[in-house]
Parts: sequence; C-alpha cells; structure tokens
Amino acid sequence: MVDDPRRDAWHYRLERWEREAARARGETADEAASGAEPADAPGPAESVEPKSERPADRSTAGSLAAERAAYVEVVIQQAIRRGEFDDLPGAGKPLEGLGRHDPDWWIRRKIETERLTGLGPPALTLRVESAELHDRVDRMHREQDVRDALAEFNARVVEARRQLLGGPPVVTPTRDVDAEVEAWRARREQRHRLAAREAERRRVEEDAERRARRRWWRRG
Repeated sequence: MVDDPRRDAWHYRLERWEREAARARGETADEAASGAEPADAPGPAESVEPKSERPADRSTAGSLAAERAAYVEVVIQQAIRRGEFDDLPGAGKPLEGLGRHDPDWWIRRKIETERLTGLGPPALTLRVESAELHDRVDRMHREQDVRDALAEFNARVVEARRQLLGGPPVVTPTRDVDAEVEAWRARREQRHRLAAREAERRRVEEDAERRARRRWWRRG
C-alpha cells in the first residue's frame, strides 16, 4: 500500500496535539496513553482550581483549536482548487426552509420528491398542487380548460379550510382566476416566440449548410 503523505501529516498533527494536551494537564506521554493519573495529581480532599480553567490550559486549548481550524481551512481550499465542490446539487441556490418552521417538513418533502398525489392531509397535498399549478395549466391548450382547473383548485382549497379533521392548517391561498389566465396567456406567447426564434435559427443554419455543400461540390 502506498503511504499518503497527507494522512501521515494529519496523524503527526494529532499525536502532537495529544502530547501538548497531556503536557498541559501535567501528564507524561505514557500516562496520557494509559489513562493513568499523573504522579502529582491532588487527592480528593484537596481544593484546587479546575484544570480546564487554568490560564495555561486555556492558552494551549486556544492554540490547538486555531491550528485545527487552519488545517481544516487548508484542506477545504485544496479541495476547491481540485474542483471537488464544483457542480454540487443546490450550488448557487438559497437554502430551502430558512426563516420558517414547518413541523411537517419531512412529509411535505417526501410528497414533493416522490411526486405522490392524493396522499397526506389536504394542507400538504394542496401545497404541492399549488407549487405545480403553473406547469399543469401550461399543458392545456384551451382557455376554458384553464379556468375550469383553477376554479376546481380554488373550490378544494375552500373546502379544505372548512374541514375540522385535525392536522396542519391549510395555508395554501386561492388563485385569482382572471390573473392566472392572463399569466397563462403571457407564458404561452413567450413559449411561441421562443419556438419561432429557435425554428428561424435552425432554418438559417440549414441554409448555410446547404450553401456550403453546393460550394464544395462546385469545387470538386
């Protein structure tokens, strides 16, 4: 097995920290390894200052903590330079759930990640449906279908608020049907513009390729 210099260096640092900590406690290296009390350890009847509060101990502990922190920082920076933190899930995105307390977060997360429908209390299922409502109506082609879907969603939200079956409260808001339909139209027009732009780009590229092939055949 090939020795890892970084691992050997880390073991050396750990051994040195243990020796310094033992020296601060008044132990020898053998006593620290065996766990025995030092020869000059005070008896149970003696009143002494707790060792953890001695200035020398605090100074040594502070230096050890600083050295550990410096070593960890070096390892992190080396990993960053190697690219080990690149393209991690959630990179560049805010942490989810900050600033709010949700006792049922694990149920909600399970429903969202597994795409479970019809499971769990209405407070959670409606929350998941609300988050996916735009995607759902964007797959519809008729405005009346969008209005019907929004009206049905609002009716279920109102009905869930009236139920007194226990569980988490229903905090999902109803949707303004007219505003949602207007937003649906805007998103649809945006998709059409992007699709037309992409089609035009492909047409230009194909025309350029055909012209290039004609020139090549003429040269031949």
